[in-house]
Amino acid sequence: MSANLAPVSSPTEESTMTDGFNLVIDALKLNGIKTIYGLPGIPITDLTRKAQAQGLRVISFRHEQNAGNAAAIAGFMTGQPGVCLTVSAPGFLNGLTALANATTNCFPMILISGSSEREIVDLQQGDYEEMDQVAVARSLCKAAFRVLHAEDIGVGIARAIRSAVSGRPGGVYLDLPAKLFSQAMDAAAGAASLIQVVDPAPRQIPAPDAVKRALDLLKGAKKPLILLGKGAAYARADADIRALVERSGIPYLPMSMAKGLLPDTHELSAAAARSYVLPEADVVLLVGARLNWLLSHGKGKTWGGKDHKAWGGQKFIQIDISPTEMDSNVRIDAPLVGDIGSCVSALLAGIDAKWPKPPAEWLNAVFDRRNKNVAKMAETLAKDPKPMNFHSALNVVRDIVKANPDAMLVNEGANALDFTRSIVDMYKPRKRLDVGTWGVMGIGMGFAVAAAIESGEPVIAIEGDSAFGFSGMEVETICRYNLPVCVVIFNNNGVYRGTDQNLSGGADVAPTVFVKDARYEKMMEAFGGVGVYATTPAELRKGMEEAIRSRRPTLINAIIDETAGTESGRITSLNPAAAAKK
Repeated sequence: MSANLAPVSSPTEESTMTDGFNLVIDALKLNGIKTIYGLPGIPITDLTRKAQAQGLRVISFRHEQNAGNAAAIAGFMTGQPGVCLTVSAPGFLNGLTALANATTNCFPMILISGSSEREIVDLQQGDYEEMDQVAVARSLCKAAFRVLHAEDIGVGIARAIRSAVSGRPGGVYLDLPAKLFSQAMDAAAGAASLIQVVDPAPRQIPAPDAVKRALDLLKGAKKPLILLGKGAAYARADADIRALVERSGIPYLPMSMAKGLLPDTHELSAAAARSYVLPEADVVLLVGARLNWLLSHGKGKTWGGKDHKAWGGQKFIQIDISPTEMDSNVRIDAPLVGDIGSCVSALLAGIDAKWPKPPAEWLNAVFDRRNKNVAKMAETLAKDPKPMNFHSALNVVRDIVKANPDAMLVNEGANALDFTRSIVDMYKPRKRLDVGTWGVMGIGMGFAVAAAIESGEPVIAIEGDSAFGFSGMEVETICRYNLPVCVVIFNNNGVYRGTDQNLSGGADVAPTVFVKDARYEKMMEAFGGVGVYATTPAELRKGMEEAIRSRRPTLINAIIDETAGTESGRITSLNPAAAAKK
């Protein structure tokens, strides 16, 4: 860290004083923060006004959770902490879900909230929106800090930035009590107190013996597999990761947010043979992927085990910046601790022209299974049922994304998530943004707003009708900032499907059923955007193509068969009732 002695931008030439408002703004600007996502209100309304006046872009939402989600995914996209600004107590609590989700998904994010005064909170005297917010936040994020004095603002923001991006990235909470903003101090002293963070996420070089152990294990494999997680996408080691795959000749399997690190159409992609390669592989190299529930904890039938607790016999090489991640579910035979870029580079140095390619029997088996599955999927996608189903609708989305590979794809839902992930190919890194590790609903519109702001590219948001309900009011935000976002809602009249019945025979509809034929597109029209009601693939295609061409805020209400979809999508087994039926 180093002190920056340049004068702050806010005081006039005649003034020799500054205050907490200006010091917060100057500290953020000094560290390259250009955008704040949030929702104004007591006590941070003036902070948003002043920040905007001083050149920061302030994107104001209708709900703090959506602003937090925007900040979190901005952190993933840029590698710099996304900043979310909220009011105290209820606003802070609304932002906590996004903060916890960012921490779980390793997205660098800083939640900054105004708060009540410490002396009143500590005595529980009943202040406006009184809450000990640091205590509440601490268990849900990497770090939580409170700044009480204007001269400590620089330190507080510097610590928040470094905590958010160093090691395994995550969420950080920064508490700014209301009276901090009005504290005045000498402008020169204020400038000197600010800190420009230097090298907040330094490289962590893997140990040479760990690299050799990993290479030896990989070289001796008969059925090797490389598994890429979203950490690999975050690492921005795209060229080296591609070289690792291509030089080694090892098939690779991308997790959903790693799709596009190499094009999904790459000759070594095993994505369409996932259910075959996981139980068959003998050595698996994990690059930025954790053996959590998304990978069945590295055991069970997914990996060839006899039951859900049984290990399938694979040997694992795991690249992770956190040594405590190793052996979290199964034995890691070759832990490779360090940042992904350095670890992949070290592995590459050991893969020379003499490196043995995987046995032809393994490659032929993988590619034969992949090609059969791709052909089978093509047959399904070619069908034109009436009404549309997930496959016929997503065949259109697949074509649109292929024609617009720079577009951002946001995706959430149950069936809408699962089918999109398996049907829509990605061609470039960090273009697919979805629910991630928690599988949490409600990220859609927040992610879409940030994707448009941070990338400048068109955004396609594929939403289940249930998932859209968590953040749907943000279509006003999309229209207010005139963002090039095309929201496509797969409308089958309910959660999972619209055909469930009230088992009591009463007048109320089943808990999973929505209003029939809801006209979601009218919401976008209400705020000046474009609404499209689509009942056929041709209408969906026309609406999406026009949205991409015009870059106007668009919502397409894609009507699909209400019987389409299964309960909980591909994770039906996690539903106790469904599991009991087996």
